[in-house]
Amino acid sequence: MDTAGKVIKCKAAVAWEAGKPLSVEEVEVAPPKAHEVRVKIHATGVCHTDAHTLSGTDPEGVFPVILGHEGAGTVESVGEGVTKFKTGDTVILLYIPQCGECKFCKNPKTNLCQKIRVTQGQGLMPDQTSRFTCKGKPIFHFMGTSTFSEYTVVAEISLAKVDEKAPLDKVCLLGCGISTGYGAALNTAKVEAGSTCAVFGLGAVGLAAVMGCKAAGAARIIGVDINPERFKMAKTFGATDFVNPKEQSRAIQEVLAEMTNGGVDYSFECIGNVDVMRAALEACHKGWGTSVIIGVAGAGQEISTRPFQLVTGRTWKGTAFGGWKSVDSVPQLVDDYMNKKLKVDEFVTHTMPLAQVNEAFDLMSISPGKRRSCE
Repeated sequence: MDTAGKVIKCKAAVAWEAGKPLSVEEVEVAPPKAHEVRVKIHATGVCHTDAHTLSGTDPEGVFPVILGHEGAGTVESVGEGVTKFKTGDTVILLYIPQCGECKFCKNPKTNLCQKIRVTQGQGLMPDQTSRFTCKGKPIFHFMGTSTFSEYTVVAEISLAKVDEKAPLDKVCLLGCGISTGYGAALNTAKVEAGSTCAVFGLGAVGLAAVMGCKAAGAARIIGVDINPERFKMAKTFGATDFVNPKEQSRAIQEVLAEMTNGGVDYSFECIGNVDVMRAALEACHKGWGTSVIIGVAGAGQEISTRPFQLVTGRTWKGTAFGGWKSVDSVPQLVDDYMNKKLKVDEFVTHTMPLAQVNEAFDLMSISPGKRRSCE
């Protein structure tokens, strides 16, 4: 049946309010407007960022909303003026778009396209309206993607066309967590061959950071986590040493400094804990150590350290989506996966239908790896 230009009724997981389970509902998805694309979602990951917003601690969180931002699917129809996509194209949705026109896209130092940033943060499409309706009420978009729906509408700059042979239930994870951790090592920190690294938090993002450090040629990669069950998996990604802070009588930064004769060359905070962010910085070597913040902290939280830590040569940095220019980079990441240069399958622990999305959230809070909810 030709659905182009028509409202589509489908299933979606709606977050009606903060702190409550998602509710699988029938929603109406309007056709795409100018420079928009409607996508049939085949698979989506669940991510701690989704849980962060659902908890109510996200300052940009709005409700009711359809969450999800690690999605892959096929183009169902395109709006007026769209020339880069056609019906049937295989795509990955991008929560950080790439318009190629704004001063951020033209600057090689950043990937933070600002073309639709304001409306995306408001949970709206660029024309300040929504394409979702449920029970007669408009539903907000999330991160410009809303992948917890069988169909979604996104701005054309929020899509990357990828290899049609790629398994969508795997490469959907390149829409956030894996790309973020991997790129933090390669693009943001620019880890050097022979260096020593420490990764704080060995969940999906942390494992991807370990993988990035290994790809860059790091000689020593220390995994730091309070859950020792994660160490075995981290070793398969390239970690060489492990430390459980709970088993130490001293601050973890002191332990790491002693282990590495003064501190690590690079550290990565993959948790979103401001105290760990400080520890990760202070675990870096005087004179040249660089620490990258990847984790998202709660609303209103602040980081702190003694200025002397920075005066004496340490660098504190942050990263979003691993620094990748999304439209340009995601297809290459998919190709690297297809050519067995990048691990993705190993991040998957569970495959579940949309109806079990709340169970997927529960598993995410207790399981050491990545999992997804497939539609």
